[in-house]
Amino acid sequence: MLEAILSALPIILIVLAVAVVILLGYVKAPPDQAYIISGLKKESKVLIGRAGIRVPIFERMDRLYLGQMTVDIKTEQSVPTSDFINVNVDAVAKVRISPQAEGIKLAAKNFLNKRPEEITRDLQDSLQGNMREIIGTLSLKEINTDRDSFSDQVMQKASKDMDKLGIEILSCNIQNVTDENGLIKDLGADNTSLIKKNAAIAKAQADRDIAIAQAEAERESNEARVHADTQIAQKQTELEIRRAELKIMADGKKAEADAAYEIQSQEQRKSIETATVNAEIAKTQRQAELKQYEVEVERQKLEAEIRAKADAERYRQEQEAEAALFKRQKDAEAKRYEHEQEAEAEMKIAEAQKYAKEQEAEGIAAVGKAEAEAIRAKALAEAEGIDKKAEAMKKYGEAAVIEMVMQALPEIARHVAEPLSKVDKITMYGEGNSAKLLGDIINGTAQVTEGITQSMGIDVKSLVAGMLGGKLAGAEDKTIVIQSPPPQEKAEGPSAAPAEPERPERKKQR
Repeated sequence: MLEAILSALPIILIVLAVAVVILLGYVKAPPDQAYIISGLKKESKVLIGRAGIRVPIFERMDRLYLGQMTVDIKTEQSVPTSDFINVNVDAVAKVRISPQAEGIKLAAKNFLNKRPEEITRDLQDSLQGNMREIIGTLSLKEINTDRDSFSDQVMQKASKDMDKLGIEILSCNIQNVTDENGLIKDLGADNTSLIKKNAAIAKAQADRDIAIAQAEAERESNEARVHADTQIAQKQTELEIRRAELKIMADGKKAEADAAYEIQSQEQRKSIETATVNAEIAKTQRQAELKQYEVEVERQKLEAEIRAKADAERYRQEQEAEAALFKRQKDAEAKRYEHEQEAEAEMKIAEAQKYAKEQEAEGIAAVGKAEAEAIRAKALAEAEGIDKKAEAMKKYGEAAVIEMVMQALPEIARHVAEPLSKVDKITMYGEGNSAKLLGDIINGTAQVTEGITQSMGIDVKSLVAGMLGGKLAGAEDKTIVIQSPPPQEKAEGPSAAPAEPERPERKKQR
């Protein structure tokens, strides 16, 4: 046991060492920082928002801030514009370290392990210098009126220097622009005076236009009022004339409407009476047709009942006739078979007697007579057994045959369906279903029974129908009682002849 532990000790130590390295060297970088692991490999490994392993002692890990930073860009001294006016500009820029691999590589050389405040302080001087250069190329009016263009030029100028440091400029906004001599305020005052002058002139012109417009409006209003009164008087006169004409027309139309209403009322009354008479006639005809249809239905119902009773009676008579015919045939066959068996038994008895006489003549009369008697007894027993079998078949042959057939039908159906049990899968189309499959098995069984009918002359359907017909006709029950023959006594000597077996009694009960 100790040897096994000692042999496994190096493996255990290696596993423990790997576990310690994993536990001590496991690091996980947040999304806004880049963890740079360097030491063993030529290229440093950068982790942003994911986990990694740092090998203690052999590798080191440094951090680089990737979040957004705000840089305040303000000219500490006045900067002359292109038109030699000293101005002071206050702007704000949003920057960050480029998340691309090349940007992180460049930024790592300049801002590794620095806080965001330190990074913005390092970038402030460079951005201020770029803004001073852009101010020198623009006039005071351009800087003050088009600040978006000014900020875009500052971003374009500063982006070249920032790319070298791995910095990406997100936006740049101009906050305020001032000058030392208050020229911007004076330009505003001049513009204010000009605006006030133009406003006063515009107001005087507007008052004049309003007075002219009011006088013209009053004149047009008076003319419109006189014209409107004239038009109203003319319209009122025309209205009175039109009212008189319309009244005359209305009276005439009213008289015509009254006459037409009376005529229309009489026509409608006549149409209603005609429609009522036609409806009564149609109702009487429909009632007569309904009565005739009911009589026809009742006649067809009576005919169907009479026909059904006649068909049932005819079917019963046919089944009774077939049953009687089948019974007579079986009786005849049983009698013929009985006569044949009796003749054969008598022949065997005669042969046995002849043989016994021959044996007596040759000097072995005792032995031969015993054997002859034994043969005769055996022949008589066989004859009696055949006779009993024939008599039994005669008495209940139909029931026996039907019973044998009924016992054989399940076995026949099993053999018919047995091939289907060896089939893995059955696909049915159309109306195929389990009921259809069962119908196919029943049809197969029916074909087997028809084969029995054709080959052996036994009509299974007729047997079953005859038995049912016999029951319906009140056929008499038949009972066969067969008395077994008494056992034969053994011969006690060569001269002892076997006792002749008694014929079984036949009893018929009706």
